[in-house]
Amino acid sequence: MIITARTVGALAALTASVIALTGCVAKSAADPSASFAVSSTADACTVSASTAKSGPLTFDITNSGDQVTEFYLLASDGLRIVGEVENIAPAASRTMTVVAQPGDYFTVCKPGMVGDGVGKAAFSVSGAKVAIDGPDAEQKQKAVDLYAAFVKDQVGQLVPAVAELVAAYQAGDDAKARELFPQARAYYERIEPVAESLGDLDPRIDFREVDAVADGLDWTGFHRLEKDLWVPARDALNSDDETSAWKDWAPSNAQQRGEFGDRLIADVQELYDYVHSEKFTTALGDQGIAGISNGAVALLDEVATGKITGEEDWWSHTDLYDFAANVEGSKMAFELVKDYVAGKNADGEKLVASISTGYADLEAALDEHGSLDAGFASFTDLGDADRRSLIDLINALAEPLSKLTSTALA
Repeated sequence: MIITARTVGALAALTASVIALTGCVAKSAADPSASFAVSSTADACTVSASTAKSGPLTFDITNSGDQVTEFYLLASDGLRIVGEVENIAPAASRTMTVVAQPGDYFTVCKPGMVGDGVGKAAFSVSGAKVAIDGPDAEQKQKAVDLYAAFVKDQVGQLVPAVAELVAAYQAGDDAKARELFPQARAYYERIEPVAESLGDLDPRIDFREVDAVADGLDWTGFHRLEKDLWVPARDALNSDDETSAWKDWAPSNAQQRGEFGDRLIADVQELYDYVHSEKFTTALGDQGIAGISNGAVALLDEVATGKITGEEDWWSHTDLYDFAANVEGSKMAFELVKDYVAGKNADGEKLVASISTGYADLEAALDEHGSLDAGFASFTDLGDADRRSLIDLINALAEPLSKLTSTALA
């Protein structure tokens, strides 16, 4: 799969294999005094210190609990995500490197990857604002500006695509809506980490039913429409493989379709307004090149933990569309920082070459199942061997990609 002209123009055995990805660790070359050990358990999130100086910070997270966990560094409002590591398997470790500006933050872990999390604690960063300066400042700023342009372009295309999807959904033209559904989602999937950083916006747009129920949230967004468009059989189970698909759910009537469709349009408009605001420019600038490289890693995590398992688009089985869009978005972010990383030293050049090979191999394998333009096979058409092959390629790419941020900041 080659990144499309549209995007470039904008600037059991299976489970074990996925867990292998969640254990990848990228060791940072940052100052040891800016490194923090994090222990996540069922009821605690212990960080080795609660204060730091501004600049690159590294959090080494160990999951000492018996559930897959996540670690977050949140802004002072407790909602905006400054940095995150998802899907840390029991007994596994992951490393997160972020650029922290002066201010007040919170740390929190989320065992089971649902709910409000545990061990939420204040974390304070003092010192001077981290500026993009030095001999490579222009190259860094160019990457940030180009990524901002890419995000704005994708959200700009998402708005009319969602409007068209909703119009068909509300009119009861389900055949057309089913055709439009995976195409509209692709714009969102390429830049999903931006929405995820805004607290409750991503849950409103993209939560699956089981996630909304687990977090006690109203279920809205793409997947609410999806279940109406691909009505499950009476004996079907939700993506947790436990609860009945019809438990506390029935196909939406015309009025409900109107409400759910209008809500999705409003939420996507909120995303559009944000990426065209000064807040987005400031947040992206504060993180700089690290924010872009972390976005590349986050999007590959999205592939590994939802799309390759078939849990994301549980009713439509259009997961390969999301898979491809996540990879496109991840590769775009990588492309914007690769020259900077390769130019640092021989190790950086070697890392970039390894990552480039990983993307090429994964794209070639995905090409065998279709494309965003021509359409993809249903996820249910993939055999176990197909899925294992894709998982192996994801793992092969994830290992060097996990080192991108720490190498960029070294």
